[in-house]
Amino acid sequence: MPAWLAAAGWGLVAGSALVIGAGVGYLTRTPQRVTAAIMAFGSGVLISALSLDLMSEAYRRGGFDSTVAGFVLGAGAYTLVQWYLSRRGAKDRKRSGPHQPSEEEHPGSGLAIALGALLDGIPEGIVIGLSLIEGGAVSIVAVVAIFLSNVPEGLSSAVGMKKGGRSARYVFGVWAAIGAANALASLAGYSLFRGLSPDVVAATTAVAAGAILTMIVDTMIPEAFEQVHDFAGLITVAGFLVSFIISKLAE
Repeated sequence: MPAWLAAAGWGLVAGSALVIGAGVGYLTRTPQRVTAAIMAFGSGVLISALSLDLMSEAYRRGGFDSTVAGFVLGAGAYTLVQWYLSRRGAKDRKRSGPHQPSEEEHPGSGLAIALGALLDGIPEGIVIGLSLIEGGAVSIVAVVAIFLSNVPEGLSSAVGMKKGGRSARYVFGVWAAIGAANALASLAGYSLFRGLSPDVVAATTAVAAGAILTMIVDTMIPEAFEQVHDFAGLITVAGFLVSFIISKLAE
């Protein structure tokens, strides 16, 4: 299979978890505490993957300068766009409670929520594509970590969308589109960067890592802490440990 097609395929696999999570969240009555606990677990998985896999890989390729510059740039860029979308109704797009505004309460919030979901998914897709550049084999750790974290993201957000009066067509349309966007982002991560210098690839990997870490703190941890604050830390540690074990078994 051509590497570019593999990149798109693995991105689609990881993105499909969003649709799976949305289906569970929209079609079942998942208790908020369960949703929040799953969100905490997904946060730990992603934190482990970006610290042990992404940042280490960025440093190996480009050293401190490219890694630090990319990491700060990714965090700053994500924060800026997140701030803009939050002012337009997307602040609580991953919350399962009655936080998300309806279109009547905040006109244009539906589009802002969709764009926010896209913002969250693009860095993850790019990471998968970048992992194929050296050796032509995808990082299974990255794919598994992103898949495991996407399930609670889709689940929690779909519950919140439903409570905000969003239709099933809107909810599943958004997550299907984001899943497809993940595939395109993975394809772009491989196709656009494979001929560039190690420093550029390292910086891009770090940009994605910085954006993902900022996303976790801004949109995932608040949901986890609000509902299971007594155990949020422990559940996050469990997610981190699972991802750590997977990364070592994959070596």
